[in-house]
Amino acid sequence: MNNGNTYDIAVNFQHVSVSFGDNEILKDFSLEVQKGECLTIIGTSGCGKTTMLRLVNGLLLPSSGTVEVNGQDVGTSDLIKLRREIGYAIQNVGLFPHMTVRQNIAYVPSLSKRWNRQEENRQIQRLLTVVGLDAAMADRYPSELSGGQKQRVGIARALAANPSILLMDEPFGAVDSITRRGLQKELKNLHKSLGLTILFVTHDIREALRLGDRVLVMKEGKIVRLDTPKAIKENPGSDFVARLLDEDEE
Repeated sequence: MNNGNTYDIAVNFQHVSVSFGDNEILKDFSLEVQKGECLTIIGTSGCGKTTMLRLVNGLLLPSSGTVEVNGQDVGTSDLIKLRREIGYAIQNVGLFPHMTVRQNIAYVPSLSKRWNRQEENRQIQRLLTVVGLDAAMADRYPSELSGGQKQRVGIARALAANPSILLMDEPFGAVDSITRRGLQKELKNLHKSLGLTILFVTHDIREALRLGDRVLVMKEGKIVRLDTPKAIKENPGSDFVARLLDEDEE
């Protein structure tokens, strides 16, 4: 996919290592994520998936190596500005319980005063429609929403800053399987219509294969396999990946 033009690279990990004391989470990790691709990331617990995401928006900085986002070194970037340009959706959603859906979605744009009241109304309606929710839900509180509705609001909030990159850390892990399939379908539509670069962490191989343009398999802080879902299915490349694929058949 890489044609050698660095402007086609959204996120570039260059020989990145992350250690906490004697515990090395990522080990000489190098990866290019192309603009506009959906990269799904899967691996055992503690393999470095979430650490990898947190490096992208500067919630963590590497012990060695560099992480570049759109050609800029995260380590020397204005982190507040960087985070406002990157959407972040997590499993537990993290909606503010005392705020309405409208206020939750508008939170980041309100910090920079990007929206006036008319623009806010227009954007809230647009974003709720994008994630498959009725605009009438704008004035509800999180306690009045189902698990799937909360996840959709979380995605809408992540999209409110009009990001070019969307980080997703097991965002559908806490919902039932039927709701999960609906959310996966909405995400595929979002990716296709908005052209976002998405880094999507999951523990579900079925989800990884269904959503990813490429699938990154990690183990103990290293890349075990990186390829298209079709190529990985046809050639797992290792016993570890083969065992993951066996879960898909269960």
